[in-house]
Amino acid sequence: MQYTKIENGYMIYVEKDEKIMESLTQFCIKNDINNAQLSGIGAVRNIEIGAFDTKNKKYIRQNFDNTWELVSYQGNVSLKDNVPFIHAHVTLSDHNLDMKGGHLFEATVAAVGEFFLRNIDNSVFRQLNEDVGLPTLCMIDEC
Repeated sequence: MQYTKIENGYMIYVEKDEKIMESLTQFCIKNDINNAQLSGIGAVRNIEIGAFDTKNKKYIRQNFDNTWELVSYQGNVSLKDNVPFIHAHVTLSDHNLDMKGGHLFEATVAAVGEFFLRNIDNSVFRQLNEDVGLPTLCMIDEC
């Protein structure tokens, strides 16, 4: 991974064969980033994405081994159990330009992974929401 500090955050290059979620999470831990907004593009493989089944309160997961374009990566960073946690969604395109998308569990960079992290000066954290079945964002005054 390579990175450079920019106004209000970082430009991050996750390199070939590095795992995106693992790398970005470790970056946040090492740089004491607790709240942020993430965006990115690139080319990925060994992808696991999903969609949350609200009735059964669990994720439906799918894996894709081939190389896909990472058309869009949107996410946020907040504290979950006092550790930076990344919640991200992606849009992917195969070589036929067919699209898939969903919650990103993990993906490995196949060629490039270019990300922007914008620091947010806030105290937002995640706490289990029993009704939803997931740890959801909590604002200090409202949980």
